[in-house]
Amino acid sequence: MCSINSNETYSIFPEEEKDLTADPSPSGISVQQFTVTGEYCGHRFDYVLSGLLGVSRTFSQKLIKEGQTKLLPERRIKPSIKLSEGDIISVTVPPPETLDLEPQDIDFETVYEDKDLIVINKPAGLVVHPAPGHWSSTLVHGLLFRYPDIGMLNGVRRPGIVHRLDATTSGLMVVARNGLAQEGLFKDFKERRVNKEYLALCYGTPKTPCGSVKFPIGRDPYNRQRMACVEDGREAWTDYQTIWSHGGFSFIRCTLHSGRTHQIRVHMQALRCPLVGDRLYAPSRTSPFPPERLFLHSWKLSFRHPRTGERLSFTQPLPEELREYIRIVRQKTNPN
Repeated sequence: MCSINSNETYSIFPEEEKDLTADPSPSGISVQQFTVTGEYCGHRFDYVLSGLLGVSRTFSQKLIKEGQTKLLPERRIKPSIKLSEGDIISVTVPPPETLDLEPQDIDFETVYEDKDLIVINKPAGLVVHPAPGHWSSTLVHGLLFRYPDIGMLNGVRRPGIVHRLDATTSGLMVVARNGLAQEGLFKDFKERRVNKEYLALCYGTPKTPCGSVKFPIGRDPYNRQRMACVEDGREAWTDYQTIWSHGGFSFIRCTLHSGRTHQIRVHMQALRCPLVGDRLYAPSRTSPFPPERLFLHSWKLSFRHPRTGERLSFTQPLPEELREYIRIVRQKTNPN
């Protein structure tokens, strides 16, 4: 077992005041544009808009009546107008917190539930909450379908969400079912009483088998789709331990002490060990996975129950597609 000590800490900038709260997703008004395809051809405008945005028919009618939509070719707009294939819809969407979300039956596994919280195993490819470009078919839509009581919580865009995983990451998440649980979990995440461990496969081998990475993270000034280690970024802290290294790959366990966007991906790329399948941070590498998946899995999650104070701990093994890729890697590097 490899221990973490101060001599194995990589730090390129002075340590800043720590803040564990999750980075807020971009908010505010956005303009979305859609082209009507065959599945929506011949349907009412309000029905089509509801499906595209993942909101209720009532809310889509409200957007239309308030003049927040445009159509090309231009014609008189009303909720009942029928659309044709190739029509172009432009819609001005208000801040996500005001969206009236329509529950959807989304596939995810429930690991544990009680009257206060739910622990789920999120599949890769599933976006956690609505945001520009992903207005429907998110985990939140699925939670509202399976657990309608969550819809009573404040914050309509992401009710019950107290932390999140990237869409391309699988594994354990905890979701609050009521205000008491939400407040308690938020506090424990902020005060670092929640243990979050991930398993990842990366290219290369870290210079030391284990250590701590404390590079501040912010938006990449040269590519706004990426995050990067930047001097004026927000404090971020990742501990890592190498489980094994073979044939140019390393299987690592990461423990997060902060919750920055793409944190493990950015920190491992900064160590010149980007994650396998990461098209954003290792664009020169050919991914063995589809676009919705990279090799990163939230395998262990432990926290205090917000009502009872009992310590709960959950583990979730690697999904089959990740286990299969490890078998392939080890077979190539150890053919006998």
